[in-house]
Amino acid sequence: MVNVGLKTFILKKEEIKRKWFLVDAKDKNLGRLCTEIARILRGKNKPTYTPHLDCGDFVIVINADKIKVTGNKLKNKKYYRHSGYVGNLKVINLEKMMEKSPEFVIRNAVRGMLPHNILGRKILKKLKIYKGENNPHSAQKPEKIDL
Repeated sequence: MVNVGLKTFILKKEEIKRKWFLVDAKDKNLGRLCTEIARILRGKNKPTYTPHLDCGDFVIVINADKIKVTGNKLKNKKYYRHSGYVGNLKVINLEKMMEKSPEFVIRNAVRGMLPHNILGRKILKKLKIYKGENNPHSAQKPEKIDL
């Protein structure tokens, strides 16, 4: 018996069409915003989603410094880094990290939601984050979306 109409659709690399999206992070919740950004970067919002390909779109995030968090996360959430030497563990909380580098906070949250392999690193390069209103990507004609 032959199943004629039951074929799995697999997207080819040449058929991928990418768009540019502009997201305003002003007064948006950090986690909820980053999950939607990760979905768009990965391509899960498209009917042609293919897990082993980078079929997602580019995302530009503006007003990264005006993002908000709930609860006591500003004081309690911590970012750790280690130099490799004994006793050199550096700890910084979310409040200080937002002052120092709000781009890192968003990029780090999105990175945790993407695959932890070569594909995930390739996908993360399509995320552009800026502190203020201005961005240098007007030539790409980004489509503004409200998440």
